[in-house]
Amino acid sequence: MADTGSMTVTPSTWTPWRSVVAFGVVSLAADMVYEGMRSAAGPFLGSLGASAVTVGLVTGGGEAVALALRLVTGPVADRTGRHWGLTTLGYGLTAVCVPLLAIAPFLGGAGVAVASLLILAERTGKAIRSPSKSALLAGMAASVGRGRGFAVHKALDQVGAFAGPLVVAGCAALSGELWLGFLVLAIPGAVSLVLLADLRRHAPIEEPRPRPRRPRHERVRLPRSFRLFAFSCSASTLGLMTFGVVSYAFVDAGLVSLAVVPVVYAGAMAVEAVAALGTGLAYDRIGPRVLYPLPLLVAAVPALVFAPALGAVLAGVVLWGLATGVQDSTVKALVADLVPDESLATAYGVFAAAQGGAALVGGVLAGALYADHLGLLVTVVAVLQAVALATLVPAVRHRG
Repeated sequence: MADTGSMTVTPSTWTPWRSVVAFGVVSLAADMVYEGMRSAAGPFLGSLGASAVTVGLVTGGGEAVALALRLVTGPVADRTGRHWGLTTLGYGLTAVCVPLLAIAPFLGGAGVAVASLLILAERTGKAIRSPSKSALLAGMAASVGRGRGFAVHKALDQVGAFAGPLVVAGCAALSGELWLGFLVLAIPGAVSLVLLADLRRHAPIEEPRPRPRRPRHERVRLPRSFRLFAFSCSASTLGLMTFGVVSYAFVDAGLVSLAVVPVVYAGAMAVEAVAALGTGLAYDRIGPRVLYPLPLLVAAVPALVFAPALGAVLAGVVLWGLATGVQDSTVKALVADLVPDESLATAYGVFAAAQGGAALVGGVLAGALYADHLGLLVTVVAVLQAVALATLVPAVRHRG
């Protein structure tokens, strides 16, 4: 397990567990905002005149930005030690950009471009905050179990991921428009920033100390087990298309109305919370072998989510939620156990960058193939998941 000595514990009225829970509540409020947006991003762009490929490019590109830019923001956090400041800036971008989507329908032909830029800007905020947030959380959870810590944090933020889409759905049902829901999400966005400021005052760890700049020949090399693990998760991510493409497809097929899309997404977020909590607790008991089913889950997704029957689509959304729950929580605990703390934000950045490139390719691939070449898409995803499993096993075996 990685050394936790670089995270210095200081006297505080808040225990590590209270801080982990408080961080989860911050994420709960923020997740209401950006998951509310993500739940309807595909149909929203479609209502503005975007094509399926454009939706795949924007939503996949958004995930790529949210992940790939961490290759820069992670090392910046480690070099400067400004983890709290970067976390706050990232949450601030989310709190501002999502409500601004409400203006897009009133901009005529420019609406698609403006909405696309705001979605990408919000995902940039995710990229800025995530390595720093994960490093801070890893430090808070070190004494209570990182599997548990990341699992509880993820379960709490998934409450927001469940509630945000329902807010958008309710507003869409009342007004017939999605933009009103985006505007209402300004409220939890402001709440997340207030709660984060309070957490920063009471957190039981000091900000991680800046990592000294080393000569190029002395730069820390991330462990081989980490590199294998990053490759494995990237292969899984490439096969796990964005919900924007999935929702665009079932709305386009007439299986689900526009107003119901956020409700379906909320259900997926509830499944994701259960998956994160269950696998996180199991991680502390049996170790990273709990990740072995992940490629199998992803392999089954495309054939189901793009099926012509609603029952199969909903089953596919459940599997999608299970897979994303594991990818966005328990894998982070293993990263923290594979890499020294002084390079942890950098490792999270590298890990996310690899996933980001895969997300972009996967989003465009799914958008281009699902309608006329579903068999080819299913085959490609299955092969990718075989590769993911083949590299996951040695990564786990060579852990540490």
